[in-house]
Amino acid sequence: MVRKKASEPSPESLARAERQRIASEEGAKAMAEFNQRAVDVRKNMERLRALRLAKEAEQAKTQADPEAALKKKRKRRIVR
Repeated sequence: MVRKKASEPSPESLARAERQRIASEEGAKAMAEFNQRAVDVRKNMERLRALRLAKEAEQAKTQADPEAALKKKRKRRIVR
C-alpha cells in the first residue's frame, strides 16, 4: 500500500477546504447584513417613537383638559 505524502492534499480535501472557506465568507457577510439591518430597524423605531411622543405632547397642549372643554360647551336648560 502506497501512502501519499502529508504535504500533498487530495483533490477532495482541497475542494472541501474551498467550500468551507466560501461558506465562512458568506456567513460573515450574512451576519454583517443582519447586524446592519438590526441597527437600521432600531434607528427607525427611535425616530418613530420621537415623532409619536412629539405628536402626543402637541395634542396634550391643545387639549389641556378634555373634560373641562366638554363641560364648557354644555348649556343647561331651564326646565319650566
